[in-house]
Amino acid sequence: MTTRSTSSPVGLHRVLEPTGDAATLPQAARRLDARPELWPDEVRIDVETLNLDAASFRQLAEKHSSDGIVDGDAVRTEVLQIIAERGKMQNPVTGSGGMLIGTVAEVGPESPTGLQVGDRVATLVSLSLTPLAITDGLERWDGRCEQVPARGHAILFGRTIAARIPEDLDPRLSLMVMDVCGAPALVERVVQDYTSGRIGDGTPPTVAVLGGAGKSGSLSLAAARRAGAGRLIAVVPIERERDLLVSTGLADEVVIADARSPLGLSRAVERAGGPADVTVVCVDVPGCEQPAILATSQGGTIIFFSMATSFAAAALGAEGLASDVRMLIGNGYVPGHADLALDLLRSNPRVRALFESRLEPNGG
Repeated sequence: MTTRSTSSPVGLHRVLEPTGDAATLPQAARRLDARPELWPDEVRIDVETLNLDAASFRQLAEKHSSDGIVDGDAVRTEVLQIIAERGKMQNPVTGSGGMLIGTVAEVGPESPTGLQVGDRVATLVSLSLTPLAITDGLERWDGRCEQVPARGHAILFGRTIAARIPEDLDPRLSLMVMDVCGAPALVERVVQDYTSGRIGDGTPPTVAVLGGAGKSGSLSLAAARRAGAGRLIAVVPIERERDLLVSTGLADEVVIADARSPLGLSRAVERAGGPADVTVVCVDVPGCEQPAILATSQGGTIIFFSMATSFAAAALGAEGLASDVRMLIGNGYVPGHADLALDLLRSNPRVRALFESRLEPNGG
């Protein structure tokens, strides 16, 4: 039931801390108001599944691990504590959150989203700025995977974007794709800048994707290929991922290297046909900034899609290495990004097979 008359389309009215002159937007806020009552331009979602972003889940899993075994109960407890304290899911270490799937339960009379009650949707903005309350204690989640079965509600602001879940795909599959859909959309745009001559002389660029076997990495490879990239180099950390990716044919060359090793990475990329004109960083560990710079040609482009990226390390690293590279921070939003990513999944059986191999039988 709508109980307020004035709100901000970007959610300022839901910020509980800090307030006054120190008030911030919801993503930077310490605490949000997650009450279910709506302002006129808001939408309430009944939550079905949360999808924690890779960097956040890795940090939580490593924090609560012993001898390589994740204490799922401890991970679940901390996630519940974060949501209860902050009114949103925002990992205090990584600053990131994830996204969710749910069903529209109520739409404010002034909502500009076009959503209707009963629509099954995926939010295309981070949980780090989405008011969220959990009512089931996450009792169906074992704490050992990124997808979290959940009950509760979330609030979408007037400018919050969401996409209806396509009926032809497993919802868990859609959630994985939409979680990273900004990556392939931006990669396609950048590669097209090269092939069209807006950057360089129109020569198809050599593209290196760090973390090529992952969700954003595999979609980025497919997007780069479709946009007309020249040579595609995928970098993975272990042999199992190399074998998995080689079998798909998504990359022309798949190399094993530690993306945190400056010389190790640059040498591996060079042996595979680099340096790269475009380097896409899709790994979820810190310390990849300077290695990515060394693996990229002078005048090239680096796209950082990891929430573990440090702006200071990237900027100062490029300066210290006297590297003339353009560095882009993937912000997760490119117009049409969800449709583009879903189309890549539908049209490329190799990408779809990679994503389907990640589905857990129990949905967890």
